[in-house]
Amino acid sequence: MPQIEDHPLRYALVNELHARPFPSFDAPAHVVYLAVKDTVDAANRDRRKDHAHLCDLLARNGAALPAVDATHYAGVLGRYTLTWESHTEFVTYFAQSPMMAERAFDPAETEVFPADWLGAAPGRRIAAVHIRIDTLPEDPDDILPLIDGWFVPESLVCAWVLDENVVVATDFRIDPNGQMRFAVFARPGTGPARIGRVVQRLCEMETYRAMSMLGLGLARELTARLNALDPELSALVRGMGDDGHSAEETLQRLLAVAADLEGLAVGVSFRFGATHAYAAIVRERVEVLRESRFEGRQKFSEFMLRRYDPAMRTVQSAEVRLNAMLERASRTAELLRTRVEVARQAQNQKILENMDRRSDLQLRLQNTVEGLSVVAISYYAVSLVAYLAHPLAEQAGWSKEVTLAVATPVVVLAVWLMIRRIRRGVGH
Repeated sequence: MPQIEDHPLRYALVNELHARPFPSFDAPAHVVYLAVKDTVDAANRDRRKDHAHLCDLLARNGAALPAVDATHYAGVLGRYTLTWESHTEFVTYFAQSPMMAERAFDPAETEVFPADWLGAAPGRRIAAVHIRIDTLPEDPDDILPLIDGWFVPESLVCAWVLDENVVVATDFRIDPNGQMRFAVFARPGTGPARIGRVVQRLCEMETYRAMSMLGLGLARELTARLNALDPELSALVRGMGDDGHSAEETLQRLLAVAADLEGLAVGVSFRFGATHAYAAIVRERVEVLRESRFEGRQKFSEFMLRRYDPAMRTVQSAEVRLNAMLERASRTAELLRTRVEVARQAQNQKILENMDRRSDLQLRLQNTVEGLSVVAISYYAVSLVAYLAHPLAEQAGWSKEVTLAVATPVVVLAVWLMIRRIRRGVGH
């Protein structure tokens, strides 16, 4: 085949497809999972701190260190296999061990992540999961006493997954050790890859559930702020037709409200967008489990429908309300601008009419001044002409009075023509 140059990112993009494979392990085993998120602007965090924190954990166990620009890592950490991944807003640590303590959900199993190391994390714990993986007894009903003792019955979720090859149970509560517990019972003969996919999806479901619900707190804060702005906006809209209030003053108040709304929209846009994306992932993870009911217990989809979906609808409702108020403020502002513009045009029309009247007065005054100027100039000009023409008039036998009478019309006409010519020259 003829050689052609590859795009510089071709191999990197293909490798990305295979960089984060599903874990694979047999029962019995246990998994300790951790997700850490920076509390402020996590998407733009300093990722070198995440790398340094990972290296600290690896160095304590004498494990090999990843490259500085690595976004994922897999290695051996004592009796654990550790997988680390860097995501847009958080990093995850997935530690699996082929051993399982006799005591269910023994806190000692979570010590793979030491307390002092956790305290030095460049962020806060957003998800912590402890998963116990065991073999499903020949009679599945034998696990009912176990799950009833491990979990709170009120919120217990227990379902068959992957075509009734695995039973998964949890109560979505945080235990005294700070972990969310999941119990996984796999039928004998279930492949390690299938067990690994179930466990991975459970961890992802909990992580993205926690991340999506960050939008709920923001939605509640936004709702409180909108409750304060809504009456003010409504009052401004109702007062638009009141001639007792200045349209310009009302417009300024409305623009202040609109600015507050725009500021709120900018502040929540990223989090709400992320919430919708994370919620879609949660629903997809539940769907791919292919769950069915186990002994009449609540399924994951039912739990999400009753407990999780209302939270997401609250976020959506707050976002819709914010957009509606922004649109209403924008329409009202346009109407007020039109009203102000019409008022200004009316004022401008009056100003132009006044200017026209002033121009007429000025023209009349100018004509009057010009007439007076002709008289004044002619008076002095006639006197000068009389002095100049007097000797000639005496020789002709004309008296001074006759000379003035003859010279006056001629001088006045000449002065008038001169002033008219000067005014035309100035006009051009």
